[in-house]
Amino acid sequence: MATNRTYDQISVGDVAEISRVCSANDLLVFAHASGNTNPLHLPDTDWTGDGKIDKPVAPSMWVGALVSAVLGNILPGPGTIYRTQTFAFHDRVAVGDALTVSVRVTDKMPEGIVALAVKVIREDGTLIADGVAEVTAPTKTIVYDSSDLPTLLVERHRHFNRLIETAKQLPEMPTAVVAPDDPNSLEGAMMAADAGLIEPILIGAISRIQKAAHEIGMSLDRYEVIDIEDESEAAARAVAMVHEGRVKAVMKGHLHTDDLLRHVVKRDGGLRTKRRISHVFVMDIPGRKTPVVISDAAINIAPDLNTKVDITQNAIDAALAIGLEKPKVGILSAIETVNPAIPSSLDAAILSKMAERNQISGGIVDGPLAMDNAIDVQAARTKGITSLVAGHAEVLIVPNLEAGNMLAKELTFIAHAEAAGLVIGAKVPVMLTSRADDGRARLASCALALLYNHWKTEGAPAALLQDEA
Repeated sequence: MATNRTYDQISVGDVAEISRVCSANDLLVFAHASGNTNPLHLPDTDWTGDGKIDKPVAPSMWVGALVSAVLGNILPGPGTIYRTQTFAFHDRVAVGDALTVSVRVTDKMPEGIVALAVKVIREDGTLIADGVAEVTAPTKTIVYDSSDLPTLLVERHRHFNRLIETAKQLPEMPTAVVAPDDPNSLEGAMMAADAGLIEPILIGAISRIQKAAHEIGMSLDRYEVIDIEDESEAAARAVAMVHEGRVKAVMKGHLHTDDLLRHVVKRDGGLRTKRRISHVFVMDIPGRKTPVVISDAAINIAPDLNTKVDITQNAIDAALAIGLEKPKVGILSAIETVNPAIPSSLDAAILSKMAERNQISGGIVDGPLAMDNAIDVQAARTKGITSLVAGHAEVLIVPNLEAGNMLAKELTFIAHAEAAGLVIGAKVPVMLTSRADDGRARLASCALALLYNHWKTEGAPAALLQDEA
């Protein structure tokens, strides 16, 4: 609750202050509110043009706007009206800087006007800005509940930005790209190549690949192209190149998933291992503290318990590869209690117990959990669930493909999440994106494949770059 001080209650020498840490989201919200889109002030932007992400500095008027928070909330508080403001800016503010914003009453003038000296100081003592404000102070006491202000969700995919930048530090991965004969799939492969993530070998009908390249205005001169008209034969050739040691990953282009997976899972000459293959979506959901892993939403239609064991282990491995230490795994069902009439609740309870017995390792597994109490702390508390996972799940294991597919697409199109897809359990990572996915989704999937391959080879995740708050 914010309570003001009226003109009569204010005395010369009164002081008030607030503390604030500058975040990347602050800069994005200010850019929208002000219309100032100077790249110098925006996160995740190469504003110097040297190919590197440069650390932004806060707009000076964002710093100045913090003064209005003290004036409008504390001194004088609700009901205050700005008249004039002067500023001198002495230094710049970067993301992560902790600031103290203070005001001090220096004069009381007729007609309810109050003058205040203002200062903004960084935690190291550096003076950032100072000046003088003149306001009309309120004449009546006002008490205001600021919690009524609607919250904002910034649609920012910082987790994928961080994973992509981390993957760029690793050596390029030779990758067979099957049928990249439409603009989206070809552009995704080229974006990943330009980012230094993969070394693509394009396999498919060269006439269609050239047409796609022409549509996006890119040249094929620096890429190896293997001309195979039939998409199934192109997939077979990609799998064969894995056995030949020429590539370390396979990437799906503009062909049906079945046409690719048929060759991946075939008993003779395929890419099978002892573990059942499954698909993971890694979702970057705006507002979530970590990426969210969903499995299986693309391969195993109605998995039995044994298959769910492998699905869960594969998903944990993917989470470990992207730096989630001891990932929290929620086994989803329609309810959070065991009900023999709902088979998925029985499977969830068994999987949870198997994890306790170390038959599934690397994560903290709990279930059954409903979607609400798996991801929302308040929902878990309301239902009286005591668990390390409930409310904090980073990995979601769905009952069947239909549930997973709907969940992933709802998050993409309603919650504005970005998704990267990867098949795990084969001899090499298989990037299995939708034919409708754009180049960004394919780039993120390449980064995921590279990070997973590094984790599998080295036994530890790549050192993730620090993310700005």
